[in-house]
Amino acid sequence: MWEAYGLESEDVLWTCVAFAGGIAGEQSGPCGAVSAGTVCACLRHRCSLSDRQAAKEARFQAREDAGELVRGFKERFGAISCYDLLGIDFSRPGAYHSFRESGVWSDKCKRYVEFVVEKLYELGERRRPAPDS
Repeated sequence: MWEAYGLESEDVLWTCVAFAGGIAGEQSGPCGAVSAGTVCACLRHRCSLSDRQAAKEARFQAREDAGELVRGFKERFGAISCYDLLGIDFSRPGAYHSFRESGVWSDKCKRYVEFVVEKLYELGERRRPAPDS
């Protein structure tokens, strides 16, 4: 997604590293894909804070997109918390390692990430200005 939003920096990836297994593995935290998706939704609308009116509108649009992403995810998968989605307590020692070896990532988490990426593209397309006729 970073290239799609003109960010082209590995720094952006590092902003969301701790989202795996919820936020820093906390079982009650939201799914990392949802958290990272909301960050991307906000970055998509970034603008200079010096233009107060534009920044106000951008914050509104960012919250709208993030909210739609979260609502859509919850509707599709029934929950947004990592524990509710996977039933794994990532705060337990060795839980993340067991999770990676179990294949749950390819069975469930991959679908969560795909949904978020598709939703972000959908939101981006919807907000793109129509070409002049």
